[in-house]
Amino acid sequence: MTNTQLVEIQPRELKFTFEVKKQSSCAVHVANITDQYVAFKVKTTSPKKYCVRPNIGVVKPKSTYDFTVTMQAQRTAPSDMQCKDKFLIQCTIVPFGTSEEEIPPSMFNKDNGKYIEECKLKVVLVSPPQSPVLQPANGISKQGASIETLMQQEKFPSGVENLPPIQTVAENNKGADFDAEEEDPRLTNTVEDVKLNSPNNRESNTNEVVESRNLDMEIKLLLSKDVEELNFKINSLDSQLIEAECIIAKLKEEERSTIKDIEILKQELALLRTKGVERRAQVGFPPLFLCMVGLICLTIGYLVRA
Repeated sequence: MTNTQLVEIQPRELKFTFEVKKQSSCAVHVANITDQYVAFKVKTTSPKKYCVRPNIGVVKPKSTYDFTVTMQAQRTAPSDMQCKDKFLIQCTIVPFGTSEEEIPPSMFNKDNGKYIEECKLKVVLVSPPQSPVLQPANGISKQGASIETLMQQEKFPSGVENLPPIQTVAENNKGADFDAEEEDPRLTNTVEDVKLNSPNNRESNTNEVVESRNLDMEIKLLLSKDVEELNFKINSLDSQLIEAECIIAKLKEEERSTIKDIEILKQELALLRTKGVERRAQVGFPPLFLCMVGLICLTIGYLVRA
């Protein structure tokens, strides 16, 4: 089984169009090439930086499954557009008919000797299409116009609202290649920050902050609802487990009482058999009585002849 391929994954490199303060997404295609159910799990070296929806799934035999990887908005661009982040996709065979809710966290552990197929994906950053560069007029560069252009791009981002992610990949692999990397706490001021902090744009900056706070509150509410649903499912499973333990205890007690009844019946049957043997031995005259009768008869005969 160790030489059998379970799934085919495309692409093998995750390409993200990197823009400062903008999210970027990439779709991953997982194809099950076996005749069995295959479960997969996605891990990353930077769980705070990416969002995977869903990060756990089940692919039916000869079927496909797609999940999306989203890179959160970054404040600064990496040097030379090089990224060392990696993703690990673990796959294993599960029983027929298994659903995503039935996959425990220990399903992808190698300790129990189960075969786990692993596939590593690299992250590649791609630069966005270059915008037209304004030429200097009369020897003076139009820096103010470029700042206004940047402000318009920041304030009206191409009709798509960038929402913060709801679900992140929080579990890291135990190997050295998939240790979580801490984000750099130092933040640099960009041209957009300087423009947003100017007196003319304080009102718009305040509105954006309020909108971001409202989004954060909505995300927190969604997360709290998910946590409550998970707790409810865990409590129901605990109650079912307790009921099952009670039923098992009752069945064990009934088994013990049945075994005791069988032993008592065996003892009574043995006593009945011994009593039947004794009664059979007592049927007819005793030998001593016969001897006495014979002796009396001989004595009487002897006396009659005499």
